[in-house]
Amino acid sequence: MELNQAIRTRRSVGKVGSATPDRHLIERVLEAARWAPNHHMTQPWKYFVLIEDARHRLGEVFKEIKAEGMSPSEREACADQLERARRKPLRAPVIIAAAVTPSDDPKVEEIEEICAVASGVQNALLTAHALGLGAIWRTGKAAYSPKMKKFFGLGESETLLGFLYIGYPSIIPKERPRVSLQEKVEWWER
Repeated sequence: MELNQAIRTRRSVGKVGSATPDRHLIERVLEAARWAPNHHMTQPWKYFVLIEDARHRLGEVFKEIKAEGMSPSEREACADQLERARRKPLRAPVIIAAAVTPSDDPKVEEIEEICAVASGVQNALLTAHALGLGAIWRTGKAAYSPKMKKFFGLGESETLLGFLYIGYPSIIPKERPRVSLQEKVEWWER
């Protein structure tokens, strides 16, 4: 697929089938992520690929995070919500968790490290699309929880940027309107 076409036709695909894509396809997605631009070449990315039972273990963490602060009676009353949280990772056969491991070099700005990993995620999403896979980048409160950080064995300075849910698309989302360039770009000549 031509690059500009991939950029313009890629959509967040929230519904995928249960068939697991071949490992070599996921490795191609990850390889694209590895080539993201990165100031100081610190390569601050760390990716975790969850398939099969690992998704169930992740679901338990989603459920624990959702239940935080609830009394036993509230947990009982919210059992459906807790079960939905537990099943989130089962929405796709492959999940890639993307994390930032920032350099401790004082010349390196943490925001640049985060941007490098986000660029890698975009490379991954475009590559997945070009390979005929459906993918969506999901974040939210659970992604930033200390319990999630612990699940992935991330250190204090490391940050989880979210999850890529990947599979074969069950739906092809329609194009959404974009704001015109004129509304978002200022040209400065002086």
